[in-house]
Order: sequence, then C-alpha cells, then structure tokens
Amino acid sequence: MITLVRRIPELKKKIKQARQRRKVIGFVPTMGAFHEGHLSLMRRARRETDFLVISIFVNPLQFDPKEDLQRYPRQLKQDIALAKTAGVDLIFYPTARQMYPTGQETVLDIPSLTDHLCGRSRPTHFPGVLTVVNKLFNLVEPDISYFGQKDYQQALLIKKMAVDLNMNLKIKICPIVRERDGLALSSRNRYLSPSQRRTAPCLYRALCQARQLIKKGERSIPQIIRKMRSIINAEKKTRIDYLNIVNPSTLTDLKRITRRPVLIALAVYVGRTRLIDNILI
Repeated sequence: MITLVRRIPELKKKIKQARQRRKVIGFVPTMGAFHEGHLSLMRRARRETDFLVISIFVNPLQFDPKEDLQRYPRQLKQDIALAKTAGVDLIFYPTARQMYPTGQETVLDIPSLTDHLCGRSRPTHFPGVLTVVNKLFNLVEPDISYFGQKDYQQALLIKKMAVDLNMNLKIKICPIVRERDGLALSSRNRYLSPSQRRTAPCLYRALCQARQLIKKGERSIPQIIRKMRSIINAEKKTRIDYLNIVNPSTLTDLKRITRRPVLIALAVYVGRTRLIDNILI
C-alpha cells in the first residue's frame, strides 16, 4: 500500500514510525514525470532498503526565469501508478509553499564544482538543487539516497555536500538508462518533435565516437572534441552548449588524456530542448 503525503508534519510522523520499527530508509528525490530511469533507481532502492520514500517536487529554486518551470511535465496520477509497480512505500508531494514558506534566503553552493559544465550556462541551477536536496534529506532522514549518472555533475555535488556537512547517509549513483538508439532517458525528451527525436541520438553517437578514439590510442583532446562536434553539427537544429573532457572528481578541463578515468560530458540543444549526456571512460 502506497501512501501519498502532502504536508511536512505528516511526513515527519511517517518517518518517525519507520525509525521506531528500525527500518532502513531509502530515498529517491524526483521532479516527477517518471520514466524507466527513475524506476530503475526506485527498484534498486526497494532491493536494498526496508522503507522506500520518493519525493515529487518541481523545485522553482533551480529554474531561472528563462527556463521551463511552468512547462515542466506534471503527471501525478501516472507517477503514483508507476511508483506502485516499483514498490514505493511513501510519496512526499509538497507544494512550493510547504517547502519555502517564507522564501529561501539560505542557499547552498560548492563553487569549485558548480562553476563547470552545466553551471557555466545555468549559474543558479545547482545552488537550487543543493538547497532543496539538503532540505529533503533533513525531512526524510534517509539511510541511503539514490541518483542517476545522467546528471553526473548533480550527483557529484550531492556526494560532496553529504561529506562536507557530515550527513549520516550514503549516496549511491546508478547507471544511465537509455533507449535502444542510445538516447539517455529524460523527462524533457517528451518536448522533442518526431524529427527532433530522430536527431537526438547524435549526442550518444558523439560520445561513442570519443570512446572509440580513446580506445584506439587517441590522446589529443582537441582532436577528439573536433570529431564529436562534427557528428552533432551534421544534424539540423542542434546547438552545442558545451562539450568537455574533464577530470571526473573535480570537473576541471583536461588538456590531454594521460590516464583514466575521464568524464566526457555534453549539453546540446535539439530545437529548443536542452539535453545532457555523459560517459565515463
């Protein structure tokens, strides 16, 4: 039986009851519009914990005024049905007023990690993410929380926050889930028109090209990036936001591949839809 909780006092009551029963609490924070990527996190959490909590909250703090807050997909009934199939025990579904009753002056940031990749073009995004995830951790008090590798920078930031603030929980990062043609699953994929959807796998093709070049011995990063750009720019209505090969621990750009692992990460607009993807090599 799944429970839908909308208010913080009720959530705290349910968490207290789970703690009293000595349950290991698993937590998957989401913005809803579930796809197989979300469900894979929930199923893993179900296997590894006793009491599975998810949140559905489209967090206004991580959207800047030009972004798609109002347009972001919301499908609560469908999400509840999907969560049931994954064995979720409790869904926390707060309003913005519940989460930010008097606004939010306290905002978290980790500049050494937010100033790279997505943070360059979305400077307010990650402070908004870190702040809401910190608040959710305080409310849910999970033992383990699960995130996807597709949002690699986000996951790295949250792991760093958990360490720096001495949080008593584990952060687990789970593999990217892809369509058959390689496109990483994302709630924003539904924004793509049929022709744009056919174009979108060029992100993964570019990443695969980079992996193949590195495996064959290519070490020049400009050369690898040039080949990747040519794959994406060959498609109509694409615009590269960034395409970087970086240290996976610091997200700093590499000048040359001298050792592994390396992270290859990109963000590309397909039409008006901004898609991200990455691979670790």
